[in-house]
Amino acid sequence: MRQKHFIDSHKLATGIFILLLMAAYHQWDNPTAWIYLALHGTYGILWAVKSRIFPDASWEQPTGWLYGALIWGGLSLYWVAPWLIMARAVQAPAWYLGMCVSLNIFGVFFHFSADMQKHITLKLQPDQLISSGLMAKVRNINYFGELLIYGSFGLFAMHWLPILILMAWVVLVWLPNMRKKDRSLGKYPQFAEYQKRSRLFIPFLY
Repeated sequence: MRQKHFIDSHKLATGIFILLLMAAYHQWDNPTAWIYLALHGTYGILWAVKSRIFPDASWEQPTGWLYGALIWGGLSLYWVAPWLIMARAVQAPAWYLGMCVSLNIFGVFFHFSADMQKHITLKLQPDQLISSGLMAKVRNINYFGELLIYGSFGLFAMHWLPILILMAWVVLVWLPNMRKKDRSLGKYPQFAEYQKRSRLFIPFLY
């Protein structure tokens, strides 16, 4: 088994889990619940498709069932948002739903487009520093896309807990991965100049 098998299976299970929550809490007439299902469920399917068409090499590492269970447990924290929506029968105002959907679309664009750029560039020109296109100004624009995606999911719940969970992921997992990547890219002579003119994670800010 590889890490991606556990990640992909969890992503695919998300839509089913949300449907079960809708059934358990009788939220069939709740527009917020349906829009959330459409966005998060579709994102899980798209992730699995992306994993087959342009996979991330970092998730190809072999792993055991114990670590796989840890992956599932960590990712399941993102299921707190739909649980809160269903359990509290959250019905967000129309303008708020529109804002969350817009954030999600921007996030999917940045995340998937950056991953595609990285995959194609490394396939055609292996061992090259990628410092153009979407990554010209932000070295980890794919993570910024994920921030928008999961930020939108958290906002749907209209509760502080999903946002806190997302921030924990950013601090404990994402940022260490980004710094590890920077250390790895330090082998390229042009990286120092690229690092000076680009942001680590968030456009214009950080």
